[in-house]
Amino acid sequence: MQRHTRRFTAAAVFAGIAVLATGCASSAAGGAAPSAEATTTERIAVTYPNGIAVLDGTTLETVKEFDTEEFTRVNPFGDGRTIAVTTSRGFQMLDTAKPALTDLTIPATTAGHVVVHDGKTLLYDDGTGGTTILDTNAFAGGYAAVPTGEEHTAASAHHGVSIALEDGTLLTTVGDKTARTGAEALRAKDGGWEQTAVNAQCPGIHGEGAAKGDAVVFGCEDGALLYKDGAFTKFAAPAAYGRMGNAFVSPTSSIVVGDYKKDRDAEGYLLNAVTLIDTAASTYRVVDLPAAVQYTFRDVARGPGDFAYILATDGSIHVLDPSSGEITRSFPVVEPWKGPVEWQDPHPAIKVRGDVAYVTEPAANSVHVVDLASGETLTTARLEHTPNEIAVASD
Repeated sequence: MQRHTRRFTAAAVFAGIAVLATGCASSAAGGAAPSAEATTTERIAVTYPNGIAVLDGTTLETVKEFDTEEFTRVNPFGDGRTIAVTTSRGFQMLDTAKPALTDLTIPATTAGHVVVHDGKTLLYDDGTGGTTILDTNAFAGGYAAVPTGEEHTAASAHHGVSIALEDGTLLTTVGDKTARTGAEALRAKDGGWEQTAVNAQCPGIHGEGAAKGDAVVFGCEDGALLYKDGAFTKFAAPAAYGRMGNAFVSPTSSIVVGDYKKDRDAEGYLLNAVTLIDTAASTYRVVDLPAAVQYTFRDVARGPGDFAYILATDGSIHVLDPSSGEITRSFPVVEPWKGPVEWQDPHPAIKVRGDVAYVTEPAANSVHVVDLASGETLTTARLEHTPNEIAVASD
């Protein structure tokens, strides 16, 4: 790996995002009890064909690499160190502090979404419609055994997602192998689940995001679905087809930024508009972006000021103010790029933590750290492999 650092004071920038030693210490792949060993720096996981690299979040030096299946996905478990790696056997736990790709795998026939919210981490199995609800600190004692938690199984298996709210409500999608239609709200009762609300007006429901005040938004093929104060509200897109598939949120903002696809038959995965949903005012609108600002589902993140940071095909990060829908500034980061042929194909991605962004540049086998205040690239590392997905352990 080749590493280039533009600014020698970069460590100061990272002081606000460093993960403190929590006593949730390293454990062997077999699950030994924690020791005093713990990382005091950010760690990120980057996938590549048949492997995962754990990088130091400040220097971008490769700490360790692990062999995996050809294509895997990575999602933070929410405890500051564990990454859930989706494999053909289920959700395999990557300890970024040791680091170790542990032997612990939470079984799933088709491992899908991982959602962290309010101290709970939910794992969704698309093959069974099953949701596993775990405490986010479930691995504080190590990785020796699969932790116990609550379970919910949908009436029919589908590509779904679930999220647990602070008041104990479980929100989960409804559908089957042929179609996804909406979502329901459930509460635990007598060893089972009782439905408290349902909405079946969200065709193709996909993705979720929790805004300020535990207001949750799901995307639909014809708008979006909001759950707030115990009830669902459907927002209609301005056209018969207007798909939102991913929600980008901040816990301090009531506004959800969603991706938006206008043409059902459009080829490729590039998008040129966003949805802005104000969960406090219960408003929904679609904003067209400047022609140069095209992006995919991997290229939007919320960050400082509750702004949305969009990594576009022109190679720049464009800063969008969700309140106005305006691009307030832009700064170049990577070379211009083209959209992927398949969604799994390597293409640039952005993750934000604190005041910095981690940006992948597959065409250059590189990862960059960008100061979002100045727009300056602080550190660049050239990897031995082509980066694909990226996850920040402390998210």
